[in-house]
Amino acid sequence: MTSVNINSGCGCASPSSAAPIPANGCGCASSKPTTPIFTDDSKAWNIRYFAVITLLAAFWWLVYVQIVPVSRWLTFDLLGFTSDSRLGAALEFFIYDTAKILMLMAAIIYGIAWIRAGINAERIRDYLMGKRRGLGYFLGALFGSVTPFCSCSSIPLFLGFTMARIPIGITMSFLITSPLINEVAVVLLWGLLGWKFAVIYVAVGMAAGIIGGFFMDSIKADRWLQPFIQESLNNTPAHTAVTETGEIRKMTVRQRHNFAYGETAMVFKRVWQWVIIGVSIGAGLHGFVPENWFAENFGAGEWWTVPAAVFVAIPLYSSVSGIIPIMESLLVKGLPIGTTMAFCMSAVAASMPSLIMLRQIMTTKLLAAFIGYLWVIFNLVGGLFNFLAPYII
Repeated sequence: MTSVNINSGCGCASPSSAAPIPANGCGCASSKPTTPIFTDDSKAWNIRYFAVITLLAAFWWLVYVQIVPVSRWLTFDLLGFTSDSRLGAALEFFIYDTAKILMLMAAIIYGIAWIRAGINAERIRDYLMGKRRGLGYFLGALFGSVTPFCSCSSIPLFLGFTMARIPIGITMSFLITSPLINEVAVVLLWGLLGWKFAVIYVAVGMAAGIIGGFFMDSIKADRWLQPFIQESLNNTPAHTAVTETGEIRKMTVRQRHNFAYGETAMVFKRVWQWVIIGVSIGAGLHGFVPENWFAENFGAGEWWTVPAAVFVAIPLYSSVSGIIPIMESLLVKGLPIGTTMAFCMSAVAASMPSLIMLRQIMTTKLLAAFIGYLWVIFNLVGGLFNFLAPYII
Protein backbone atom coordinates (compact mmCIF):
# COMPACT_ATOMS: atom_id res chain seq x y z
CA MET A 1 0.00 0.00 0.00
CA THR A 2 1.41 3.37 -0.98
CA SER A 3 1.53 6.20 1.50
CA VAL A 4 0.57 9.78 0.86
CA ASN A 5 3.08 12.52 1.54
CA ILE A 6 0.97 14.77 3.78
CA ASN A 7 3.71 17.32 4.43
CA SER A 8 4.20 18.11 0.74
CA GLY A 9 0.66 19.28 0.28
CA CYS A 10 0.53 17.66 -3.17
CA GLY A 11 -1.83 14.84 -2.39
CA CYS A 12 0.12 12.41 -4.53
CA ALA A 13 1.58 9.05 -3.79
CA SER A 14 5.18 9.03 -2.71
CA PRO A 15 7.42 6.88 -4.82
CA SER A 16 9.24 4.03 -3.22
CA SER A 17 12.59 5.58 -4.04
CA ALA A 18 13.80 9.11 -3.59
CA ALA A 19 13.31 11.46 -6.53
CA PRO A 20 14.51 14.98 -7.17
CA ILE A 21 12.10 17.65 -6.00
CA PRO A 22 10.83 19.85 -8.86
CA ALA A 23 11.02 23.63 -8.77
CA ASN A 24 7.35 23.93 -7.75
CA GLY A 25 8.14 22.28 -4.41
CA CYS A 26 6.08 19.20 -5.10
CA GLY A 27 7.91 16.04 -4.16
CA CYS A 28 6.20 13.84 -6.71
CA ALA A 29 6.45 13.43 -10.44
CA SER A 30 3.66 14.65 -12.71
CA SER A 31 1.27 11.98 -13.90
CA LYS A 32 1.04 13.64 -17.36
CA PRO A 33 3.77 12.92 -19.91
CA THR A 34 6.06 15.86 -20.57
CA THR A 35 5.84 17.27 -24.12
CA PRO A 36 9.35 17.89 -25.42
CA ILE A 37 10.15 21.43 -26.57
CA PHE A 38 11.14 20.30 -30.05
CA THR A 39 9.37 17.19 -31.30
CA ASP A 40 10.97 14.84 -33.83
CA ASP A 41 9.59 14.63 -37.35
CA SER A 42 9.17 11.22 -38.83
CA LYS A 43 11.83 10.01 -41.22
CA ALA A 44 9.14 9.50 -43.84
CA TRP A 45 8.13 13.18 -43.65
CA ASN A 46 11.76 14.28 -43.95
CA ILE A 47 12.33 12.05 -46.96
CA ARG A 48 9.22 13.41 -48.68
CA TYR A 49 10.27 16.98 -47.85
CA PHE A 50 13.75 16.68 -49.34
CA ALA A 51 12.35 14.86 -52.39
CA VAL A 52 9.88 17.70 -53.00
CA ILE A 53 12.57 20.35 -52.42
CA THR A 54 14.85 18.61 -54.93
CA LEU A 55 12.09 18.51 -57.54
CA LEU A 56 11.17 22.15 -56.92
CA ALA A 57 14.82 23.21 -57.16
CA ALA A 58 15.18 21.40 -60.49
CA PHE A 59 11.95 22.98 -61.76
CA TRP A 60 13.10 26.41 -60.53
CA TRP A 61 16.36 26.07 -62.45
CA LEU A 62 14.63 24.93 -65.64
CA VAL A 63 12.32 27.94 -65.49
CA TYR A 64 15.13 30.35 -64.58
CA VAL A 65 17.33 29.44 -67.55
CA GLN A 66 14.35 29.87 -69.89
CA ILE A 67 13.50 33.41 -68.79
CA VAL A 68 15.56 35.06 -71.54
CA PRO A 69 14.27 32.98 -74.50
CA VAL A 70 10.68 33.13 -73.22
CA SER A 71 10.82 36.92 -72.76
CA ARG A 72 12.16 37.27 -76.32
CA TRP A 73 9.53 34.93 -77.72
CA LEU A 74 6.70 36.79 -75.96
CA THR A 75 7.97 40.19 -77.08
CA PHE A 76 9.17 39.65 -80.62
CA ASP A 77 7.30 36.54 -81.82
CA LEU A 78 3.98 36.56 -80.00
CA LEU A 79 3.46 40.34 -79.76
CA GLY A 80 5.29 41.14 -82.99
CA PHE A 81 7.69 43.89 -81.86
CA THR A 82 10.79 44.39 -83.98
CA SER A 83 14.25 43.91 -82.50
CA ASP A 84 15.12 47.61 -82.96
CA SER A 85 11.93 48.84 -81.30
CA ARG A 86 12.48 50.80 -78.07
CA LEU A 87 9.11 49.70 -76.74
CA GLY A 88 9.91 46.10 -77.59
CA ALA A 89 13.29 46.32 -75.84
CA ALA A 90 11.62 47.85 -72.77
CA LEU A 91 8.94 45.13 -72.65
CA GLU A 92 11.48 42.32 -73.05
CA PHE A 93 13.58 43.83 -70.28
CA PHE A 94 10.54 44.15 -68.00
CA ILE A 95 9.46 40.52 -68.46
CA TYR A 96 12.97 39.17 -68.01
CA ASP A 97 14.05 41.28 -65.02
CA THR A 98 10.77 40.98 -63.11
CA ALA A 99 10.71 37.19 -63.38
CA LYS A 100 14.41 36.92 -62.54
CA ILE A 101 14.28 39.10 -59.42
CA LEU A 102 11.10 37.54 -58.01
CA MET A 103 12.44 34.02 -58.54
CA LEU A 104 15.76 34.93 -56.93
CA MET A 105 13.96 36.56 -54.03
CA ALA A 106 11.81 33.51 -53.29
CA ALA A 107 14.70 31.04 -53.52
CA ILE A 108 17.31 33.10 -51.67
CA ILE A 109 15.12 34.29 -48.79
CA TYR A 110 13.78 30.75 -48.19
CA GLY A 111 17.22 29.16 -48.41
CA ILE A 112 18.95 31.64 -46.11
CA ALA A 113 16.06 31.55 -43.61
CA TRP A 114 16.17 27.73 -43.58
CA ILE A 115 19.90 27.79 -42.84
CA ARG A 116 19.47 30.59 -40.34
CA ALA A 117 16.94 28.54 -38.37
CA GLY A 118 19.52 25.81 -37.80
CA ILE A 119 22.64 27.78 -36.94
CA ASN A 120 23.69 30.11 -34.19
CA ALA A 121 23.63 33.43 -36.04
CA GLU A 122 24.91 35.26 -32.99
CA ARG A 123 28.10 33.19 -33.04
CA ILE A 124 28.69 34.07 -36.70
CA ARG A 125 27.95 37.72 -36.01
CA ASP A 126 30.37 37.79 -33.08
CA TYR A 127 33.05 36.09 -35.19
CA LEU A 128 32.78 38.73 -37.90
CA MET A 129 32.88 41.63 -35.46
CA GLY A 130 35.81 43.00 -33.49
CA LYS A 131 39.26 42.21 -34.84
CA ARG A 132 37.82 40.27 -37.77
CA ARG A 133 35.60 43.10 -38.96
CA GLY A 134 38.08 44.13 -41.65
CA LEU A 135 38.17 40.55 -42.88
CA GLY A 136 34.37 40.59 -42.98
CA TYR A 137 34.34 43.69 -45.19
CA PHE A 138 36.86 42.08 -47.53
CA LEU A 139 34.89 38.83 -47.70
CA GLY A 140 31.64 40.71 -48.33
CA ALA A 141 33.22 42.69 -51.16
CA LEU A 142 34.93 39.58 -52.54
CA PHE A 143 31.68 37.61 -52.59
CA GLY A 144 29.99 40.56 -54.27
CA SER A 145 32.66 40.61 -56.95
CA VAL A 146 31.97 37.00 -58.01
CA THR A 147 28.17 37.18 -58.05
CA PRO A 148 26.79 37.94 -61.55
CA PHE A 149 24.06 40.29 -60.33
CA CYS A 150 22.94 43.75 -61.33
CA SER A 151 21.96 46.30 -58.69
CA CYS A 152 18.37 45.01 -58.49
CA SER A 153 19.22 41.30 -58.54
CA SER A 154 21.69 41.69 -55.66
CA ILE A 155 18.98 43.08 -53.35
CA PRO A 156 17.36 39.68 -52.49
CA LEU A 157 20.72 38.33 -51.36
CA PHE A 158 21.45 41.51 -49.43
CA LEU A 159 18.08 41.17 -47.71
CA GLY A 160 18.74 37.52 -46.89
CA PHE A 161 22.14 38.29 -45.39
CA THR A 162 20.69 41.14 -43.35
CA MET A 163 17.91 38.97 -41.93
CA ALA A 164 20.51 36.31 -41.12
CA ARG A 165 22.01 38.87 -38.71
CA ILE A 166 25.24 39.34 -40.64
CA PRO A 167 26.63 42.78 -39.63
CA ILE A 168 25.24 45.61 -41.74
CA GLY A 169 28.70 46.81 -42.80
CA ILE A 170 29.52 43.43 -44.33
CA THR A 171 26.20 43.20 -46.16
CA MET A 172 26.73 46.73 -47.45
CA SER A 173 30.18 45.77 -48.73
CA PHE A 174 28.46 43.04 -50.71
CA LEU A 175 25.65 45.34 -51.92
CA ILE A 176 28.07 47.97 -53.21
CA THR A 177 30.52 45.60 -54.89
CA SER A 178 28.09 43.06 -56.36
CA PRO A 179 26.76 45.20 -59.25
CA LEU A 180 30.14 46.82 -59.91
CA ILE A 181 32.25 43.72 -60.56
CA ASN A 182 31.82 40.23 -61.94
CA GLU A 183 33.96 37.82 -63.90
CA VAL A 184 32.22 38.64 -67.20
CA ALA A 185 32.95 42.34 -66.69
CA VAL A 186 36.62 41.63 -66.00
CA VAL A 187 36.95 39.62 -69.21
CA LEU A 188 35.19 42.31 -71.24
CA LEU A 189 37.27 45.09 -69.72
CA TRP A 190 40.46 43.16 -70.37
CA GLY A 191 39.53 42.53 -73.98
CA LEU A 192 38.19 46.00 -74.79
CA LEU A 193 40.35 48.33 -72.71
CA GLY A 194 43.38 46.31 -71.65
CA TRP A 195 44.56 44.56 -68.50
CA LYS A 196 45.64 47.75 -66.71
CA PHE A 197 42.16 49.22 -66.90
CA ALA A 198 40.60 45.91 -65.81
CA VAL A 199 42.86 45.68 -62.74
CA ILE A 200 42.24 49.32 -61.82
CA TYR A 201 38.46 48.93 -62.16
CA VAL A 202 38.40 45.80 -59.95
CA ALA A 203 40.62 47.44 -57.32
CA VAL A 204 38.43 50.55 -57.22
CA GLY A 205 35.23 48.49 -56.97
CA MET A 206 36.62 46.38 -54.11
CA ALA A 207 37.87 49.46 -52.28
CA ALA A 208 34.48 51.16 -52.65
CA GLY A 209 32.78 48.13 -51.04
CA ILE A 210 35.26 47.75 -48.18
CA ILE A 211 35.28 51.46 -47.30
CA GLY A 212 31.49 51.55 -47.59
CA GLY A 213 31.14 48.68 -45.14
CA PHE A 214 33.39 50.45 -42.61
CA PHE A 215 31.41 53.67 -43.05
CA MET A 216 28.04 51.96 -42.53
CA ASP A 217 29.19 50.23 -39.35
CA SER A 218 30.70 53.50 -38.10
CA ILE A 219 27.34 55.28 -38.30
CA LYS A 220 25.51 52.22 -36.88
CA ALA A 221 23.40 51.93 -40.01
CA ASP A 222 21.51 48.86 -38.75
CA ARG A 223 19.33 51.12 -36.57
CA TRP A 224 17.88 52.59 -39.79
CA LEU A 225 16.55 49.37 -41.27
CA GLN A 226 12.81 49.15 -41.81
CA PRO A 227 10.75 48.06 -38.75
CA PHE A 228 9.76 44.71 -40.25
CA ILE A 229 13.46 43.86 -40.63
CA GLN A 230 14.12 44.88 -37.04
CA GLU A 231 11.19 42.75 -35.87
CA SER A 232 12.48 39.75 -37.78
CA LEU A 233 15.94 40.18 -36.26
CA ASN A 234 14.44 40.34 -32.78
CA ASN A 235 12.39 37.19 -33.42
CA THR A 236 15.29 34.97 -34.38
CA PRO A 237 14.26 31.39 -33.55
CA ALA A 238 15.85 29.36 -30.82
CA HIS A 239 18.15 26.96 -32.61
CA THR A 240 18.44 24.46 -29.78
CA ALA A 241 16.59 23.60 -26.62
CA VAL A 242 17.35 21.54 -23.53
CA THR A 243 14.85 18.90 -22.45
CA GLU A 244 14.16 17.93 -18.83
CA THR A 245 16.68 15.12 -19.12
CA GLY A 246 19.38 17.58 -20.15
CA GLU A 247 19.40 16.40 -23.78
CA ILE A 248 20.18 19.09 -26.38
CA ARG A 249 17.59 19.04 -29.15
CA LYS A 250 17.94 20.96 -32.41
CA MET A 251 15.14 22.32 -34.54
CA THR A 252 13.55 19.67 -36.71
CA VAL A 253 13.35 19.84 -40.47
CA ARG A 254 9.63 20.62 -40.30
CA GLN A 255 10.18 23.52 -37.91
CA ARG A 256 12.95 24.94 -40.09
CA HIS A 257 10.68 24.71 -43.12
CA ASN A 258 7.82 26.43 -41.28
CA PHE A 259 10.10 29.26 -40.17
CA ALA A 260 11.64 29.71 -43.64
CA TYR A 261 8.28 29.59 -45.40
CA GLY A 262 6.76 32.14 -43.02
CA GLU A 263 9.67 34.54 -43.40
CA THR A 264 9.67 34.21 -47.20
CA ALA A 265 5.93 34.89 -47.36
CA MET A 266 6.30 37.93 -45.10
CA VAL A 267 9.13 39.47 -47.14
CA PHE A 268 7.53 38.63 -50.49
CA LYS A 269 4.24 40.22 -49.46
CA ARG A 270 6.06 43.34 -48.38
CA VAL A 271 8.34 43.82 -51.42
CA TRP A 272 6.95 42.19 -54.58
CA GLN A 273 4.93 45.16 -55.83
CA TRP A 274 7.92 47.47 -55.43
CA VAL A 275 10.01 45.08 -57.50
CA ILE A 276 7.51 45.47 -60.32
CA ILE A 277 7.45 49.27 -59.98
CA GLY A 278 11.24 49.50 -59.91
CA VAL A 279 11.73 47.23 -62.89
CA SER A 280 9.04 49.13 -64.81
CA ILE A 281 11.02 52.34 -64.39
CA GLY A 282 14.22 50.56 -65.34
CA ALA A 283 12.54 49.10 -68.43
CA GLY A 284 11.39 52.54 -69.50
CA LEU A 285 14.98 53.82 -69.26
CA HIS A 286 16.60 50.69 -70.67
CA GLY A 287 18.61 51.28 -73.79
CA PHE A 288 18.35 55.06 -73.50
CA VAL A 289 21.98 56.11 -73.02
CA PRO A 290 22.71 59.14 -75.21
CA GLU A 291 26.42 58.54 -75.66
CA ASN A 292 27.03 61.45 -78.03
CA TRP A 293 25.37 63.91 -75.67
CA PHE A 294 27.54 62.81 -72.75
CA ALA A 295 30.72 62.91 -74.81
CA GLU A 296 29.92 66.39 -76.12
CA ASN A 297 28.93 67.94 -72.78
CA PHE A 298 31.25 66.19 -70.32
CA GLY A 299 34.33 65.84 -72.49
CA ALA A 300 36.00 69.14 -71.62
CA GLY A 301 37.36 67.83 -68.30
CA GLU A 302 36.00 70.75 -66.22
CA TRP A 303 35.75 70.21 -62.43
CA TRP A 304 31.95 70.01 -62.55
CA THR A 305 31.78 67.29 -65.21
CA VAL A 306 32.38 64.42 -62.76
CA PRO A 307 29.61 65.42 -60.28
CA ALA A 308 27.28 66.08 -63.21
CA ALA A 309 28.04 62.69 -64.74
CA VAL A 310 27.31 60.95 -61.43
CA PHE A 311 24.07 62.90 -61.05
CA VAL A 312 22.66 62.12 -64.49
CA ALA A 313 23.72 58.45 -64.32
CA ILE A 314 21.61 57.61 -61.26
CA PRO A 315 18.25 57.35 -63.09
CA LEU A 316 19.75 55.01 -65.67
CA TYR A 317 19.75 51.26 -65.23
CA SER A 318 22.34 48.88 -66.62
CA SER A 319 24.35 45.83 -65.60
CA VAL A 320 28.13 46.08 -65.48
CA SER A 321 28.37 43.79 -68.53
CA GLY A 322 26.02 46.07 -70.45
CA ILE A 323 27.78 49.28 -69.43
CA ILE A 324 31.29 48.26 -70.51
CA PRO A 325 30.68 48.67 -74.28
CA ILE A 326 29.20 52.08 -73.47
CA MET A 327 32.30 52.85 -71.43
CA GLU A 328 34.51 51.99 -74.41
CA SER A 329 32.39 54.16 -76.73
CA LEU A 330 32.56 57.15 -74.37
CA LEU A 331 36.32 56.85 -74.07
CA VAL A 332 36.72 56.61 -77.86
CA LYS A 333 34.58 59.74 -78.27
CA GLY A 334 36.83 61.72 -75.94
CA LEU A 335 35.21 61.51 -72.50
CA PRO A 336 37.94 61.61 -69.80
CA ILE A 337 38.67 58.30 -68.08
CA GLY A 338 37.66 59.51 -64.61
CA THR A 339 34.39 61.01 -65.82
CA THR A 340 33.66 57.80 -67.74
CA MET A 341 34.29 55.62 -64.68
CA ALA A 342 32.18 57.84 -62.43
CA PHE A 343 29.31 57.81 -64.91
CA CYS A 344 29.36 54.07 -65.52
CA MET A 345 29.80 53.06 -61.86
CA SER A 346 26.89 55.31 -60.86
CA ALA A 347 24.62 53.84 -63.53
CA VAL A 348 25.46 50.33 -62.36
CA ALA A 349 25.49 50.72 -58.56
CA ALA A 350 22.84 53.36 -57.84
CA SER A 351 20.07 52.97 -60.40
CA MET A 352 16.63 54.39 -59.71
CA PRO A 353 14.89 50.96 -59.77
CA SER A 354 17.27 49.56 -57.15
CA LEU A 355 16.76 52.61 -54.92
CA ILE A 356 12.97 52.14 -55.09
CA MET A 357 13.38 48.52 -53.97
CA LEU A 358 15.90 49.40 -51.25
CA ARG A 359 13.44 51.96 -49.84
CA GLN A 360 11.31 49.01 -48.72
CA ILE A 361 14.26 47.67 -46.70
CA MET A 362 15.94 50.91 -45.58
CA THR A 363 14.48 53.96 -43.91
CA THR A 364 14.98 57.36 -45.54
CA LYS A 365 18.03 58.06 -43.35
CA LEU A 366 19.81 54.87 -44.35
CA LEU A 367 18.95 55.27 -48.02
CA ALA A 368 20.23 58.87 -47.92
CA ALA A 369 23.46 57.69 -46.27
CA PHE A 370 23.86 54.98 -48.93
CA ILE A 371 23.29 57.40 -51.82
CA GLY A 372 25.48 60.04 -50.21
CA TYR A 373 28.35 57.61 -49.79
CA LEU A 374 28.13 56.46 -53.40
CA TRP A 375 27.97 60.09 -54.55
CA VAL A 376 31.14 60.98 -52.64
CA ILE A 377 33.12 57.85 -53.52
CA PHE A 378 32.32 58.00 -57.24
CA ASN A 379 33.19 61.70 -57.40
CA LEU A 380 36.51 60.94 -55.70
CA VAL A 381 37.14 58.10 -58.14
CA GLY A 382 36.34 60.32 -61.12
CA GLY A 383 38.48 63.21 -59.96
CA LEU A 384 41.40 60.96 -59.01
CA PHE A 385 41.48 59.12 -62.32
CA ASN A 386 41.14 62.29 -64.36
CA PHE A 387 44.21 63.53 -62.49
CA LEU A 388 46.12 60.25 -62.97
CA ALA A 389 45.03 59.72 -66.58
CA PRO A 390 48.42 60.69 -68.11
CA TYR A 391 50.14 58.04 -65.99
CA ILE A 392 47.77 55.06 -66.37
CA ILE A 393 46.78 55.25 -70.04
